[in-house]
This record gives sequence, structure tokens and C-alpha cells, in this order.
Amino acid sequence: MRVLTYLLTGGAGFIGSHLTDALLDRGDTVVVLDDLSTGDRGNLARAWPQRGLRFVRGSVLDARLVDELTGRCDVVVHLAAAVGTRLAARPLESFTAGVRGTETVVGAALRHGRRLLLASTSEIYGKNGAGPLAETDDRILGQTTVARWSHSTAKAVDEILALGHHHEHGLPVTVARLFNTAGPRQTPRSGAVVPTFAAQALAGQPLTVHGDGTQRRCLAHVADVVDALLLLLDHPGAVGEVVNVGCGEPTAVADLAGLVVERAGSPSPLRFVPHERGAPGDEDPIRVPDTRKLRALTGWQPRRTLDDLVDAALADAAARTAATSLATPLVAPAGV
Repeated sequence: MRVLTYLLTGGAGFIGSHLTDALLDRGDTVVVLDDLSTGDRGNLARAWPQRGLRFVRGSVLDARLVDELTGRCDVVVHLAAAVGTRLAARPLESFTAGVRGTETVVGAALRHGRRLLLASTSEIYGKNGAGPLAETDDRILGQTTVARWSHSTAKAVDEILALGHHHEHGLPVTVARLFNTAGPRQTPRSGAVVPTFAAQALAGQPLTVHGDGTQRRCLAHVADVVDALLLLLDHPGAVGEVVNVGCGEPTAVADLAGLVVERAGSPSPLRFVPHERGAPGDEDPIRVPDTRKLRALTGWQPRRTLDDLVDAALADAAARTAATSLATPLVAPAGV
């Protein structure tokens, strides 16, 4: 297989940085475009020493920059998106910037004839929780006054833009709908449950469980998700397809919290709190991916267990805590 150059938008983010590492490990060249609004240079610490990495701080809204970088690369992976607190605090900005950014990336990929992998989300399905969700299942959304549905709609527009350019103009695109992903480099500020529980357990704080904790999540280890993305990128049969990527084994949130406490050896209790109005109270009890299409196309199988995922998240949280402690200067007591 010849060496390719990949442009990764959002490549300094949680999933993007792991994909960057995997591509570099197999000998490819990676150009990371990230404005660091939600990404972090620290996520690329393992990649920095490698000659195949080029980092560009910039925005997918910069059409000239995106076009220039796309022209220098063979494949484009569009991962840039608003997440966590930024998404919740500024939903309008996140919606418009997300759609315009995707329009910019799709346009550049079309002009240069580049293969494009678009990272989408299980939020596409909205409130549809009727069994394992296949790529052909309907979307069921809540009110436009709830910010999370603007995110779902923005990602749907992203998909429409990418697939429309495929069907009408021949753009070689694959849409990967990512379900719940967790693992190292995911931080509590993203609002994700696993790093939040990990940080609380290591600090000896109560683990905050919303509602009664019976709502279930299908959590995939980020390394398994990256494996799936690599397989899709390498498979010509994935062009023009929408493919679910995720773990099909649901876990109750309260059980997850208990597992985190157990694996951490923490004395932390569980603290059950009512859902806030609008979010996360609009969450479905469960959203399970049907990954038969991914498996049939690529032969992909998840290789990591939930214990593996939790252990990796705890180790990452411990490393972050240690790094923060070392970076915090000691303050002498008053009068010394």
C-alpha cells in the first residue's frame, strides 16, 4: 500500500488525535488542521516527534486555507465539530459554523477530487430508540427550542451536503455515524460520562448519576472506533455509504458508575440527581447501533472490553491530575 497524505480537520481532538497516531504508525503522512477551540496540542504529544506530522492552526471556515491543504493531500477526514460546553453555550454559532465548515471542506474535496470521510453522529437518529438502529432508520427529533436538536440537525445537513455531492457530482465520500466513544484524551469538560466519572472517582467525590441511572449507553473504546475508520478509509466499497460505528453492548449508567468506582478502588458513593430540564432530560433510555453493515463491509470487530475502556480512562484521568499538580506552583503561606 502506497504512502498517502491525510488532511484531518479537528485532528487535535479526542478521536482525531488517536486517528492521527494510527495513520502515522502505519507510515502515512498527516496534516492536522485544528483551531484548538476544543482540541488540544497535548493530544498530539505522541505524534509530535514523527516526521510525518504537520500541524496547522486554523479554521475550517478559512476557505483559502482548506483549499490549499486539500490540494496537497490525498484524503480528507472531516472531524472538526463543536462539542461539550462550547456546543451547549453557543448553539447558534455551533450550528452555523459547523454547516459552513462542512460546506467548505466538501467543496474543496470536490474541486481537488479527493476522497472524503465525514464523521457524523448517532444524534442523527434523535429520539428513535426502537431496537438496534440501522443506517436506514428514521430520525425522530424534539423541539427546535432544545439546543441538542440543533446539533442533530446540523449533522444531518452535513450528511446531505456530502452525499448530495456524491450523487450529483461524483465526490467519493463515506459517512461514518459515530455512537458513544470513550477512552484516553476525552475530558470531563466535553460532558462525556466516562471521563467525568473517572475524575470524580479518583478525587474521592460522589459520582453524579442523572435520573435513576437505568438509562443505558453503548460505549465503544476509541481504539476500536479508529480501527473501524481506518478500514472504511481503505475500503473502496465504502464510497457513497453511510455506516454506523459503535459498540452494540448497552450498559446502564449506574452500573457504569459502579464499575468505575470498583476499578479505581475508590470510596466514592453514587449521587443520583434529577435531570435538568431540556438536557440531558431529553435523552433516550438507550441508543444501540446496528453495525452489521460495517462488519459485512470490512470484517471489523471490537477488540476492547468495557473494563479495558474504564481502565484506560482512569489512567488518563490520573495522568492529567498529576500533570496539573506539577504545573501548579506552590504558594508560600502568608508571612513567610
